[in-house]
Amino acid sequence: MTSHRQSKRRRYIAWGVAGAAVVTGGGIAAQTSMAATVWPAQKTFTGRAFDTCAAPSLAAMKAWNTGFYGAAAVYIGGKNRGCAQPNLTASWVTSVSASGWKLIPLYVGAQPSCQTGSSPEKLTASTAASLGTNDAKDAVAKAAALGMKAGSPIYLDMEAYDTTNKACNDSVLTYVRAFSKELRAKTYRAGYYGFTSSSAKAVANATDKTDLPGNLWYALWNGKNTTTADWPFGKDQYTGHSRGHQYMVNSKETRGGHTITVDRDAWDAPVALVK
Repeated sequence: MTSHRQSKRRRYIAWGVAGAAVVTGGGIAAQTSMAATVWPAQKTFTGRAFDTCAAPSLAAMKAWNTGFYGAAAVYIGGKNRGCAQPNLTASWVTSVSASGWKLIPLYVGAQPSCQTGSSPEKLTASTAASLGTNDAKDAVAKAAALGMKAGSPIYLDMEAYDTTNKACNDSVLTYVRAFSKELRAKTYRAGYYGFTSSSAKAVANATDKTDLPGNLWYALWNGKNTTTADWPFGKDQYTGHSRGHQYMVNSKETRGGHTITVDRDAWDAPVALVK
């Protein structure tokens, strides 16, 4: 997602640093484990998706609707969101969805205190749990305001950080658990974006799987459009349409006269349910 949250320089520096009990890898069941809750059926998209800093115009989305991409990630909120979103409105969501696009809601939440670079919102051991809960409430409110209904996923963006710093890593997992637990309490599916070398690995390899997200979107910039052949974690983890793979970044592409710099994603996971 390169410059999509703060700056490209910060992204590459950071990348170089290298309730209910929910078990990651249990597929759809893991995403919806909350007592006495009736969950809407998951909407899954399998194919190629893109993410870009600001939601494109309706004209650009129409021009790009060629079949090469079938889904687009949109940054619905978070204090660390890097771009203004003048196009991202409820009417935009309705229009692009009606034309066949699937949408992937992404929320740029608090970042670790041990992470390189500055962020408007950072988490600490003492604030991780409360921030996770409050950010999840905000994410649900933002998604609902855009017409993304209960049952939709919201993917929490966690940039790269030093996972060998145990105190920092423990704080991140506390935050992620609180965020995911609150999402499920509001009947939204919990997803997570991170790097295979750090933030995604921390979640995938956590010994205690309680309240961790049921969907994993992993950044591995190897140019391979797959969610299986290069899957870097346990083969039984995040099965059942629960994986996304960001495999290429900063791809400048032109379709129908509209040029956008995007990151490419292989997708086999939930997308938004739109009113």
